Amino acid sequence: MTIALVTGATSGIGAGFAERYARLGYDLVLVARDEERLRTKADELRDRWRVAVEVLAADLSSDDECARVEARIADAVRPIDVLVNNAGYSLGVDLVDSDVEDEDRMLRVLARAPLRLTKAALPGMLARNRGTIITVSSVAGIISYNTYGAAKAWALKFSQALSLRVAGTGVRAIALCPGLVHTEFHQRSGVDASAAPRFMWLTVDRVIDECLRDLAKGKAVSVPSRRYRLVVGIGAKLPANFTARIARNRGVKRHRRGTPT
Repeated sequence: MTIALVTGATSGIGAGFAERYARLGYDLVLVARDEERLRTKADELRDRWRVAVEVLAADLSSDDECARVEARIADAVRPIDVLVNNAGYSLGVDLVDSDVEDEDRMLRVLARAPLRLTKAALPGMLARNRGTIITVSSVAGIISYNTYGAAKAWALKFSQALSLRVAGTGVRAIALCPGLVHTEFHQRSGVDASAAPRFMWLTVDRVIDECLRDLAKGKAVSVPSRRYRLVVGIGAKLPANFTARIARNRGVKRHRRGTPT
């Protein structure tokens, strides 16, 4: 029996990973805040793929609720073979205009939770000499211009460091850095991405396909699609104040343009 645990599993990239691993025959542990949506998603996956699905409703910004997920991951009787650190959101507003408590909660979900869940998973995976940890970062983590991007930059560097640590073992780690993806992300974050060019949008399936392909190749970072690899290649060479100015001009502060997922 192989088990994949996915955070933020009710929609978007998280739901896509849950569907993909169910299709591959993995049993699942689905984690998200909304228990009703979790149970609906679990029922869909059980009926379609005939796999076992556990539901674990938890707000990963909460110490106690995050600890419950950690305990499930560390359970040696029902070990987790794949951990997908996907849960996340953007405030859709820059640091000057945001509320510090909102910033703290976002940082807990985007950075602290992946750290704690990975720490819970790693000892068992290393002992069994097998396991996969996928951490969803973002193109915004490579070309950072707001606190969402800063948190995703941490997730990216954390996953890269983890890849180095597990090199030569049966454990694999990869950071997934998508750009704009057709999900609920922007609507739920209160940002308007309608002006983004159509050709810059990716489907969830394509993002997951490229991530798993890069994982199989042993890559530490996956940036889905050539267009975003080009964006990252150019953007990484630009001065930080230049990319920040572009972001401001595009209305990130005023919710006119979307933050990459």
